[in-house]
Amino acid sequence: MKFLLVLHNNPAVLEALGPDEQQKLMDGHAAFIAATQSSGELVVTQALADPSQSAVVRVRNGVPVVTDGPYLEAKEFLGGYYLVDVADRDRALELAGQIPDASIDQLGVEVRPIMFEAGLEM
Repeated sequence: MKFLLVLHNNPAVLEALGPDEQQKLMDGHAAFIAATQSSGELVVTQALADPSQSAVVRVRNGVPVVTDGPYLEAKEFLGGYYLVDVADRDRALELAGQIPDASIDQLGVEVRPIMFEAGLEM
């Protein structure tokens, strides 16, 4: 079963971490990636750029309208994700608990099952 382990970032929380805590966070992600690659459970991981670099496209009356900046003004934003292929939901929850963000106050890791997949089949 595939699950998306979603990381919602809050810049204020992350910026409040000291340099040692920030390094521990990065090292924790590196260790998590290595462990899930080794176990064969990691499908892909992606870190997303800051929402200020994004654009939103809406089509109105057949005309695309592009707005720079984030989709929503919010304290938290989608910072990245891990796509894992695991035996069951319990294993996905276990892995989510190993992601360092889950140990930081005011942060967490959302675990969401994949319902549909397409695009890379050959």
